Amino acid sequence: MSEVTDEQKMHHYMGIEMNIQTWNLLRKEDRNEQDDARMVNFAQASLYHWRKSHKYEPVNEQRGQWMLSHVYAVIGKGKEALSYAQETARLTKEQDLKDFDLAYSYEALARANAAAGNKKEYAKWLEKAQKSGDLISDEEDKKYFISDLESAPWFGCN
Repeated sequence: MSEVTDEQKMHHYMGIEMNIQTWNLLRKEDRNEQDDARMVNFAQASLYHWRKSHKYEPVNEQRGQWMLSHVYAVIGKGKEALSYAQETARLTKEQDLKDFDLAYSYEALARANAAAGNKKEYAKWLEKAQKSGDLISDEEDKKYFISDLESAPWFGCN
């Protein structure tokens, strides 16, 4: 087995740290345009660093794409959100991901379609997200997912 380099360790740390910074801004009540730009950059940086981490696994790509979709949806950029949500769904299918990751894939498609004003598609994917969320095996993961699913914004679709 090859030795883990300091650079790989740094990328792992930065992937986690950029993810934390993204979530900090997502939860910020009075975000402004500069915060939104930083949030996009943090989400992109998180995925970049995860890709270079010694602990990178294919599921990290799926989750990074989900985060980008989520960030773009939250700031109301439906076209971008939908692009990342579709990539999340593709990776979910390709990797045969289930449970938590499958539910979040559907949530991404629902929220991105809401942000893009596609009410029919939003409703279809929201129903799938709710059904998949009910099937999440870990109770803490299920609570976390339901909390995210119930959080705004849904752009008047719900």
